[in-house]
Amino acid sequence: MNEEDILKEFGNTLQKYRKEKDWSQEKLSEVAYLDRTYISSVERGQRNISIINICKLANALEIPIGNLLRNVGDYHEQH
Repeated sequence: MNEEDILKEFGNTLQKYRKEKDWSQEKLSEVAYLDRTYISSVERGQRNISIINICKLANALEIPIGNLLRNVGDYHEQH
């Protein structure tokens, strides 16, 4: 898994949790205090997200941070 794959996998995971709450990107951006276009680019795997913003998103979604990172953990095991 390369860096691009990691970002895409993180974005897919974020989108999955957002949709489970039946939230739009706009709603998530309001609750997480982030811009909607930023949420969109993260979900598409186009942004290298900071740990601070991962925390904001996890808090907004009311999930443990590890849930957002679970699927990208395979990268470390493969390298």
